[in-house]
Amino acid sequence: MALPSTVHRAVIQLSHVDRGIYETLQTTLARHPSETAERVVLRLLAFALWYEPELIFTKGICAGDEPDLWCKGPDGRVTLWVEVGTPDPERLLKACRHAERVVLLACGPARFRWDAQYLARFDAVPNLTVQGIDYAVVAQLAAGLERNISWELTVTDGTLYLTTGGETLEAVLESLAGSAPAAG
Repeated sequence: MALPSTVHRAVIQLSHVDRGIYETLQTTLARHPSETAERVVLRLLAFALWYEPELIFTKGICAGDEPDLWCKGPDGRVTLWVEVGTPDPERLLKACRHAERVVLLACGPARFRWDAQYLARFDAVPNLTVQGIDYAVVAQLAAGLERNISWELTVTDGTLYLTTGGETLEAVLESLAGSAPAAG
């Protein structure tokens, strides 16, 4: 018998000063039994960082041909493709051929090796943005991950301030390729 997914409900008070977005976000996301807590945190952070009203979680690791999040236009075409972690670079390049905009929130214990090996391949890709975040911050958030998540998230001058459980964490969003995404 297959293990069921764990459902997480999140409320995020978002103040994304860099994009001019001030919203209370409420979302539900399912954690696949094989998915790590760090990946759940990354998906939720990506949801807030690139928030648009049409942005939704996909089937994720259950559907290999879908990103972690996406926005689709009225015609069904993908306008925003969002990945997290350190995906295969060919996957990102393929997404860039099919989606209007592609963004990656790069993070993982081996991210700096991934950066050294693959980032140069993305220099000439105009519709790709890669931003990195410190794995230690993601791991700390993952260690306290609960089924009901309540975050206060402020992003200003490329720095993320996240308050949860009375503790505030700070992380710089490193611009690794492309430019910081503009407001949707």
